[in-house]
Amino acid sequence: MSLNKVRVRFAPSPTGPLHMGGVRTALYNYLFAKKHKGTFILRIEDTDQTRFVKGAQDYILDSFKWCGITPDEGPGIGGEYGPYIQSERKDIYQKYAQILIDTDKAYYAFDTSDELAKMRDEAKKMGMPNWQYNGVSRMNMRNSLTLPQSEVDTLIANNTPYVIRMKMPRNEDVRFEDEIRGWVVVNTNNLDDKVLFKSDGMPTYHLANIVDDHAMEISHVIRGEEWLPSAPLHVLLYDALNWKRPKFAHLPLLLRPDGNGKLSKRDGDRLGFPVFPLDWTTIEGELYSGYREKGYFPEAFINMLAFLGWNPGTQQEIFSLEDLSNAFSLARVSKGGAKFDPEKTKWFQQQYIRSTHDEDLANMLEKHFPKGLSNSEKVTVCSLMKERATFIEDIIKDGAYLFDRPKAYDEKVLAKKWKSHTAGLIKDWVKIIEDLTDFTATNLESKFKAFLEEKELGFGAVLLPFRLLVTGVGAGPGMFDISEFLGKDEVLERIESGLLHIEEIKNEA
Repeated sequence: MSLNKVRVRFAPSPTGPLHMGGVRTALYNYLFAKKHKGTFILRIEDTDQTRFVKGAQDYILDSFKWCGITPDEGPGIGGEYGPYIQSERKDIYQKYAQILIDTDKAYYAFDTSDELAKMRDEAKKMGMPNWQYNGVSRMNMRNSLTLPQSEVDTLIANNTPYVIRMKMPRNEDVRFEDEIRGWVVVNTNNLDDKVLFKSDGMPTYHLANIVDDHAMEISHVIRGEEWLPSAPLHVLLYDALNWKRPKFAHLPLLLRPDGNGKLSKRDGDRLGFPVFPLDWTTIEGELYSGYREKGYFPEAFINMLAFLGWNPGTQQEIFSLEDLSNAFSLARVSKGGAKFDPEKTKWFQQQYIRSTHDEDLANMLEKHFPKGLSNSEKVTVCSLMKERATFIEDIIKDGAYLFDRPKAYDEKVLAKKWKSHTAGLIKDWVKIIEDLTDFTATNLESKFKAFLEEKELGFGAVLLPFRLLVTGVGAGPGMFDISEFLGKDEVLERIESGLLHIEEIKNEA
């Protein structure tokens, strides 16, 4: 591998749906690779078969496809460093576990679950609630450091269950430089003897992760902050195997909107927003909603994620995936947690709807439009309504008055803006409308302004009641644009029927 060649990986475990925090980690790896003309790899880490969830791997691949994140190497893609699923690589790990045993960097441990539980209980009784299997306690346990070699050989020959543990050195400082956090120093007295390999022939995450990163020539390990406590062990494993360390970068946590804790699916359930890119249904039939099914554009989702922990150092907020690749750098990733803001997510979505061509929006909504509209009318509806829409379906829902006459009128606007003289003013405005031959938005606005000047009135005195009669609501696109779309006859008929309806309401009151 070239010394300057960037190779990064995203290595999820198929234990359930891919959290949006995982998507952000994948995105940052992807952006970093593209920025440096490197390689982005997807690797599935399924060494813990007890937690494997059917469909999770396909969910990860589908999420990537929707987001536009395309791995250069990975399952179903190929590459010269495969296979890219750890369970298909299990034959390679034992060799490295044995090297660690042979070089006195690791040891066999034969302690049963019951024995370990008993040791923890005894430690609690002695006032040590956080008992660890470490450089002190290991000498009181059943392992190859305390048992005669002949007994160790017999136990292994008899297929006695065992694990291989890291022999953590005592009182050594582990130092490494994190690309985001600077120098990290941890004393080994604070670390336990982690399990590296199990007697079922499968490695734990720690050993498999290191072996695969080395074998795949990973140059930068960019992962979540939750893996920072494991980094000293990984550094020691690289050193124990005489391998060059990759550079490490640990990303800040995504925090819940209303606190400092890590963002979880429970927060989404509680506050009403998705935390997954796509819908996910559990084996029990419980549905967790996704951004795709909620109607978000993938570009808006990605743009939002990019800003959770990174900023470009400019005022620009709207970025394409290519723009993000060009702008991204680890130097501008923050150390502190990034608080998720669901309203900001909606803002990104709104910006992308506004920037989408009206014709494209009309095509997306083709099945939702009422029958009988021409293509040009559909495009006009999108042009009128998209500025206020968060999701494309809002164009149809909020613009219902463009297709059907209002059956009700906003009570708050009616109470606030409809005065005793309002009906008379509207009838005077109707006379001007009736005489118009050029019923365009521009001409309507000109005549309306002249009408107000003649009456010495402000805009709100007539415009809001006019809007209320025609649309039934108190806000929306420009009334003159709406009127041109509906046409002169429809506007006049709506005003007439609306006046009768409101007169009935006022009489009843």
